[in-house]
Amino acid sequence: MTEFRIDWDRGQRCGTSEAVLCDPKSAAQVDAIVVHAAELGRRLFLTRLSPRKLSRLSPRARELLDYDTVTRTAILGGLPPTQGERRVAIVCGGTSDLPVAGEAARTLAFAGEAATLLADVGVAGLWRLVDRIEEIRQHRVVIAVAGMEGALFSVLTGLVRGAVIAVPTSVGYGVAENGRTALNAALASCASGLAVVNIDNGFGAAHAALRILNPDRDT
Repeated sequence: MTEFRIDWDRGQRCGTSEAVLCDPKSAAQVDAIVVHAAELGRRLFLTRLSPRKLSRLSPRARELLDYDTVTRTAILGGLPPTQGERRVAIVCGGTSDLPVAGEAARTLAFAGEAATLLADVGVAGLWRLVDRIEEIRQHRVVIAVAGMEGALFSVLTGLVRGAVIAVPTSVGYGVAENGRTALNAALASCASGLAVVNIDNGFGAAHAALRILNPDRDT
């Protein structure tokens, strides 16, 4: 028997809703959760749902989900109206970081917060960041997504007034160590006030952004 308890009240209590991490769950468990939520008329956000596991869900469950292959996220119940102005910028070093950046964008959209996504502004070609910096500065929160050596985090934090949340990614060769070098660079940054989440955790970065914006949100 599949047993689960969804924290439906988390949004009211914390300002951010619970999500279903699908990677460690069986297809049967994910299927049961989706069908149960649909029967209750609830919205649900699912992360790390691989195409293979999606294909193993029942036809009913698959039809209910808005699935994005790049980010491996799925949405049950549609998206709410956005809050208005775009207060969050998601900036990623390269297009290889887009799956993580996209996860952050989809998480924000699920909460009704539209984001501006700026890809391929890594500091290896600093002019790319300089060209977009004024646009980035218009946002209250910046989610910086980068792998390799993670230099984007310190550079960006030294150029904007808003909160910056670093998301190290597992992009890189050799000593990049699947994101550990970028994570250490973010943690050791000399740019004061930089917040850091775990490797590839676009979902967590989006929820950190939502908590920063929470005083302005209707929860």
